[in-house]
Amino acid sequence: MFKGGNGKAAGPANSPDRLNRIVEGTSIKGDVKTDSNFRLDGTLEGTLDSTGKLVIGTTGKIVGEIVCANADIEGEIQGNIKVDGLLMIKSTAKIVGNIVAGKIGIETGAKFEGNCNMSNAPVEVTNNFVKEVEAENEEELVY
Repeated sequence: MFKGGNGKAAGPANSPDRLNRIVEGTSIKGDVKTDSNFRLDGTLEGTLDSTGKLVIGTTGKIVGEIVCANADIEGEIQGNIKVDGLLMIKSTAKIVGNIVAGKIGIETGAKFEGNCNMSNAPVEVTNNFVKEVEAENEEELVY
């Protein structure tokens, strides 16, 4: 994983040589910030902030906020997600929280509870917005 013996990984931040990996059976409490790709097969309780790609394996679980460039989710998330690029939610994923993503793909079988906004602009999803949408739908039903 380390090249040249100087303690620094080789290549650009999104290079496969620069992969942070937390294996199954490992638990972390606290915030993680990285400029590299990140794979989680264990558990993280805290915020994950990555300028690279995030992969959460089938045994991976995050309780907290996520901010990253791109993501493939196979495991469980309890918290809000912001992905600048592509978010792929696989069939084994379970997500409870709000999503803001540039692009999104959801496989059949995935479970998602929350609000979703596909936008590159900063967006905040609130409960008031959901109530306003529900009120509009009720008015439409009356007509």
